Amino acid sequence: MSAFEFFFSFYGLLLGLSVAELVGGFSRVLHERQRVRFGWLTPLLALFVAMDVATFWSQAWTIFRGAPFNLALLFVGLVVAATFYVAASVTFPRVTAEGVEERIDLDTHFWAHRRLIFTCILAANLIVMTIFICLMLADAGFASLSSPRLWIGFAVFSLGTATAAFAPWRRVAVGALIVLVAYSMFNLARSGVALIAAGGWSPPTG
Repeated sequence: MSAFEFFFSFYGLLLGLSVAELVGGFSRVLHERQRVRFGWLTPLLALFVAMDVATFWSQAWTIFRGAPFNLALLFVGLVVAATFYVAASVTFPRVTAEGVEERIDLDTHFWAHRRLIFTCILAANLIVMTIFICLMLADAGFASLSSPRLWIGFAVFSLGTATAAFAPWRRVAVGALIVLVAYSMFNLARSGVALIAAGGWSPPTG
C-alpha cells in the first residue's frame, strides 16, 4: 500500500461519511414528507455541498497523491473532512418520531443554519488552498498548475461562499448560492466534455 493509498483510505472514509449524512438527511425528510415543507433552498444547498465534497475527492488526487506518509497530513485530512462532516450533518434537519404533528420548514432551516454550513465549507476550502499555495511556492511542478482560471475560480468560490454565509440581505445570500451552484455545474460540465473528448475509457480486457 502506497502512502497516498493509506492516506486516502482515511480521508476518503471521512468524506464518505459526509455524503452519507447528506443522503441520509434527504431520505429522512422524504420519509416524513407529509409534515415537511420542502421549498428549494435546502435542496439547492445540499446539491452544492455534495458537489463540493466530490470536488475535494478529486483535489485529493492532484494535491496529495505524491505526499509522503506523515502524521501531520493525516491530521490535516481529519480537520478538513470533519469540517465537511459538520456542514453535511447540519444541511438537513433531524427528523425524529417524536412530535409527529410538528411541521418542518426546510427554508426556515436554511436561514437558521446557513452561516454555520457555509462557514464550514469555506474553512475547509481555505485550508486546502493554503496547502496548495505552499506547494506551488516550494515546487515548480505544482507552480505549473497555476492559471488565471484557477485563481478566478477560487475568488468566485470564496466570495460567493462568504456572501451566502454573512450577507444581511436574503436576496443577496440566495443569489450567491445560485452562483455557487451554477459555477459547480459549469465545472462538472467541463469535466464531462473533457471525458467525452478523450474518448471515455477503455473496456475491460481478458
